[in-house]
Amino acid sequence: MAALVVVLILGALVAVISKAEVGAGFVPSDWAALRFTVWQAFLSALFSVLLAIPVARAIARRRFVGRGLLVTLLGAPFILPVIVAVLGLLSVFGRNGWLNLGLEALGLPALSIYGLHGVVLAHVFFNLPLATRLLLQGWQGIPAERFRLAAQLRLTPWAVFRTLEWPLLRQIAPGVAALVFVICLTSFAVALTLGGGPKATTIELAIYQAFRFDFDLGRAALLSVTQLGVAGAAALLALWIIPGISLGGGQDRPVQRWDARAGAQRMWDAVVIGLAAAFLILPLLAVVLRGLGGLAVLPASVWQAAGASLFVAVISVLVLIVLALPMAGWIASRRAGGVEAIGLLGLSASPLMIGTGWFIVINPVMNPADLALPVTALVNALMALPFCLRIMVPRLRDTMRDYGRLAATLGLEGWPFWRWVILPRLAPQIGFAAGLTGALSAGDLGVITLFADMDRATLPLQMYRLMGAYRMDAAAGAALILLVLALGLFWACDAMGRRYAAA
Repeated sequence: MAALVVVLILGALVAVISKAEVGAGFVPSDWAALRFTVWQAFLSALFSVLLAIPVARAIARRRFVGRGLLVTLLGAPFILPVIVAVLGLLSVFGRNGWLNLGLEALGLPALSIYGLHGVVLAHVFFNLPLATRLLLQGWQGIPAERFRLAAQLRLTPWAVFRTLEWPLLRQIAPGVAALVFVICLTSFAVALTLGGGPKATTIELAIYQAFRFDFDLGRAALLSVTQLGVAGAAALLALWIIPGISLGGGQDRPVQRWDARAGAQRMWDAVVIGLAAAFLILPLLAVVLRGLGGLAVLPASVWQAAGASLFVAVISVLVLIVLALPMAGWIASRRAGGVEAIGLLGLSASPLMIGTGWFIVINPVMNPADLALPVTALVNALMALPFCLRIMVPRLRDTMRDYGRLAATLGLEGWPFWRWVILPRLAPQIGFAAGLTGALSAGDLGVITLFADMDRATLPLQMYRLMGAYRMDAAAGAALILLVLALGLFWACDAMGRRYAAA
């Protein structure tokens, strides 16, 4: 299976390199796309981490009703379809959004969400929760005895921050920023919907434009190689920057905070948490409210596209399980770092790069549109593979360590060992990974834009077409269906995994 992953990804890369017109070089618009890609990723990472610091700190030192729900909500944007979130942001911050309506009522000029600031805003919406979760894990790793000693010494909130929290931030924040930077380098749907102008074009969007509008495979291939080089270098830099976190030993006591109990500190934390929650909830609320009204005007093509998205998601889940289980078993049993590195290829390879490569391979043989849905499903499974291996391998490694010798003594090996020992204990992780893959595949707007024709489209692509035709009510209805589909797939797979484990 590892060899198959290598063939699928590196085969696409070889096809892209074979078409790349290196001698032609970059035109000025390509250099502008490269500069914009790096600049927007830098700003997105900077603002995501700067805003996440007070949010994570406030959540770490407060206990309140709904805290667990809020922490869970911080994981929702990761499985939220990008195009749905963009429509929600447009409903709140767009030309006729809630914010501009309020500014108009106050006699103030309207704000535009399109361009650099719109792209950065959307990336902050997606990555602020991720940065908050990562920083919160670091805060929760500070031993409770440190805060107890700080309380006994009567340290002020500023002294606690300077002596306990600031050293933690210096360790964690650069790595979190590097991770967000890498993620934002390969964000396609955000740039497609909120950027796109001459001054707001990313490399991936330039690949799409060269492919769909000019059908210039040579330029698209050259840009794909450039994208791979930039993203790969950034990924290596991120791995180098992210440090191991060691804060000293503790006795695993529940962390209690005696600092910041004054009224001003409590009020500040309440305001920070409230604003962060509103920033995450309002766009989703806007999608639901507007989508309910748009259901009545949905064209039949939306329901056909929803069926196509469901097909893509199911195929992606099946492919993911077929690839991930043997690779996870090999990694867990033999400590095969090389196999794990192969599984992580998806992090450095852009979906559009892989899609471009396979279009180049398929185009001389048959009509690529005929394989639009299978290729989209396959690429989505490859993109989800690194995350799913990270989910499965630790639990699988623990299970083999605890039961491997006993199973060998009883002569239990092969499929019986997996059936009676591994799968029941790995079922929650398999369900979670399958749900994650299904949700991401159902909401993906990437490879399908290269392969689809007017007769074949997934729900995200059909929704984008409705937005481009200014049928915003129908697009909102489609967004609501897509939201329900993605969350429903995640819930169904996760619940099935937990139910199988409990049986």
